[in-house]
Amino acid sequence: MKLFDMHCDTLYRAYTEKSTLFDDSFHISFNKAGNIHPYIQCLAVWIPDEYRGEAAWELFCGCVEKLREQLEGTDIKWCKSAGDIRAVAESKGHGIILTVESGAVLGGRLDRIQEIYDIGVRMMTLTWNGENELGDGIMVKENRGLTAFGKAAVREMERVGMIVDVSHAGEKLFSDVAEIARRPFAASHSDMRAVTAHPRNLTDGQFRRLMSDGSLTGLNFCADFLRSKKSETDFSGVLQESGMYDIIRHTEYMLSLGGRRNIAMGADFDGADLPQDITGLESMEKLYALFCEQFGKEISDDIFFGNAYRFFTENLS
Repeated sequence: MKLFDMHCDTLYRAYTEKSTLFDDSFHISFNKAGNIHPYIQCLAVWIPDEYRGEAAWELFCGCVEKLREQLEGTDIKWCKSAGDIRAVAESKGHGIILTVESGAVLGGRLDRIQEIYDIGVRMMTLTWNGENELGDGIMVKENRGLTAFGKAAVREMERVGMIVDVSHAGEKLFSDVAEIARRPFAASHSDMRAVTAHPRNLTDGQFRRLMSDGSLTGLNFCADFLRSKKSETDFSGVLQESGMYDIIRHTEYMLSLGGRRNIAMGADFDGADLPQDITGLESMEKLYALFCEQFGKEISDDIFFGNAYRFFTENLS
């Protein structure tokens, strides 16, 4: 099986919990990836909303050092270019792409975009749930969208070749990005609001905008985003827990909107409460088999690997 996953918080956990990328108690351990070839994993440095300024920067730098330490002596490739990604695919190896979850890492400094790009960051989520110097996340009630600094940051990210990520974005911020973006962008770990009415999920209009220029959405495995605990019941009225079939439901809906080339995996492993029948990376082969049964191998291969592979190789310099 081939896998390209757009988001996890495993690196953040490894750093903050003084553990490793090979900890089998985590959702993702590279020890569990033996049957997945090629496997490319976006590793996010999550910046929680309470981190600002130098505290955010120090957290980022600590995670980068952890990553360097963990990759030393392994055959896992740190992918910084389209060529690196192609090399992993051709060798059927394992690779990672470094990302950041929250532009708070910049501390309001535009020059830090070039700095983190030079370090190896290739995608950045503009906000987490709250506000930062770039704008407002989805949980900010009176959402103002992008600030002047946020608009400048989007333009600078596009200039250096860093992918803009709008997962967690407030609706006004999403609209602002859609208006000023000149390159495809991503929602690295987001589901569909029409299927499950959670504010973190995308509206139909947002997903259609992502489809319009070849942008990409990664399916999020967070249980609350897949199925509402409050309202979704079976025929007897019993509240149902989320499961793999809820990922199928969201995928079916995205496909019905015409999104075959715009759907990928963005599982949010080590950053979310998972459905009852998913325990981590070891569950992906079973999920892949379910996708093949439901959608056929060609579409499943696109969603599990091909779409993200194409998107990143086309949009990284």
